[in-house]
Amino acid sequence: MKGILKIYHPEETLKYNLDRTYCKAVYINKQHFLEVEILTDDSVEHVDDDSLQYNFPQLRLSVSDFPIEDDVLEGKTFEVEDSDENFFTEVDLFDDEDAYVFNNKLNFCNEAEKGLHLYWQGEISDFYTGSDEPISFKLKCNFLPDEIKIDED
Repeated sequence: MKGILKIYHPEETLKYNLDRTYCKAVYINKQHFLEVEILTDDSVEHVDDDSLQYNFPQLRLSVSDFPIEDDVLEGKTFEVEDSDENFFTEVDLFDDEDAYVFNNKLNFCNEAEKGLHLYWQGEISDFYTGSDEPISFKLKCNFLPDEIKIDED
């Protein structure tokens, strides 16, 4: 498993297993930018039929074109906020609903022999019930390469 996303809705804590993770510091026109993409697993086998999460089996969270000082992410914390001029974050619900993330704090660390890890906390708009109050979330993931297993017959 690549990690977990927990959304702390007042009615229940929603848990999403992560399927794919991508992170890179890119260098364009003499400036470094942070690119992060997190895709949840679409499996709902662990979810009760009456859960709010059942209607939203998959999410994609991303940060793009966020300016950073250099290409070193380890040990850094970034506070990512969208403004009227710049949109760095995106939430894709894979349907017609809209969602946004706020108060994003991304903390990168390198856990011994486990590679680069991201701890992302913030708030997400309540796309489950449509309430005006944002909901807290926490995400923990790693960026280790997937192991490809080949059966030799």
